[in-house]
Amino acid sequence: MDNLTPGLDPEPPAHLLTQAPGAPVRSGIPEHGRIPKYYAVKARMAGLIEELGDGQPLPTERDLAERYEVARETVRQALRELLLEGRLRRQGRGTVVAGPKLEQPLSLASYTEGVRRQGRTPGRNLISLDRFPCPGPLAAEIGAEPGEAVWHMERVLLADDERVGLESTYVSVARVPRLDADFEPDSSFYAYLRDRLGISFGDADERIETVLATPREALLIGTPPALPMLLIHRLSRDTSGRPLERVRTLYRGDRFSFTTHLG
Repeated sequence: MDNLTPGLDPEPPAHLLTQAPGAPVRSGIPEHGRIPKYYAVKARMAGLIEELGDGQPLPTERDLAERYEVARETVRQALRELLLEGRLRRQGRGTVVAGPKLEQPLSLASYTEGVRRQGRTPGRNLISLDRFPCPGPLAAEIGAEPGEAVWHMERVLLADDERVGLESTYVSVARVPRLDADFEPDSSFYAYLRDRLGISFGDADERIETVLATPREALLIGTPPALPMLLIHRLSRDTSGRPLERVRTLYRGDRFSFTTHLG
């Protein structure tokens, strides 16, 4: 970049211009070449993260500030962004390098299958399993009559014992009458429907949006309320086209990405 306007920062270091696969254009450097100090620190910390490897502790804020010759608040801002991006995670009172994000396919495959494909161990912790008279709007979505009994099952999603999401499932009691007696809450609901009840999924509609968790949801998942979440709404039908379930799932935005194949 030639003839920078006086008063602006000089040409950014070459290592900040290196393009990695999937990185933003010019690694997020604005066209005028002026780099916020925290961003330069963040870029150098990203290199440190690669050197350290998954699960390794990061130096303290004080050590990082001395290493990069900046104020501790500059280091904190860089750390906040790296935490939100899922490059780092809190562990106790320190910060460690996070592993790669879990890639969940946008398909009728269950959460369990998606996590296992990546060599991780899926799990779920049951928060509640209740039955109540189905309200009208929900009844239309799951193929029930208003006032008919419906199950609501809420579970925390785990990957290698790390809490990564929160799942709420609504299904008619008439379709799954012994859910409270026959189903193991830490197992796959889809596998239970298929293997125990002979119910197979035919198709589903999904909608994805970004949200912030409620204080209760953040407490259950173990994240700060300010952490962005990926929220998926799913309406599923069986192979005959009959409505089957409504699912609302929150995924940690720092630990998940979603993939799909377009043909």
